[in-house]
Amino acid sequence: MLTKQKQLIMEMIAYESGSPKRIQHFLKVYQFASLIAEAEGMNDADREILETAAILHDIGIRNALEKYGSEAGYLQEKEGPAEARILLDKVGGYTEEQTERILFLIAHHHTYTGVSGIDYRILIEADFLVNLYESESRYRAILAAEKNIFETETGKKILHEMFGIES
Repeated sequence: MLTKQKQLIMEMIAYESGSPKRIQHFLKVYQFASLIAEAEGMNDADREILETAAILHDIGIRNALEKYGSEAGYLQEKEGPAEARILLDKVGGYTEEQTERILFLIAHHHTYTGVSGIDYRILIEADFLVNLYESESRYRAILAAEKNIFETETGKKILHEMFGIES
């Protein structure tokens, strides 16, 4: 029997059917978020919320593309929560409080000001790690992200190791 997170992953794979790039993306963000959270000592309850949000964080892309012809971050944030709630309800087992925090994280994962909570911080860092790689970012962009986005020691360590940045 699959855990609810693994069930949710299977639901997201089905939701993103035909888009291997988006499937690969959310799986990588999920893994980095999980790794950073564990290394930073996040408690299990908060980690479950973070990991669930990481699985679902880009669920708004499809509707943003269909409605607006764009997958801009603010459109993902706008379109994501309603779609995410459908999958959360389908899998079940989430309290309303957990669901609200997960939806908040999805609705703000491209908003880099006013970051409230380690779960929010880690989701942004994990998404940046993957986006920097997938977009083949240049060294200056990576250093700017380190300066402006990364705060956790683990996120910084992974960034440095991944891109060969010397401390």
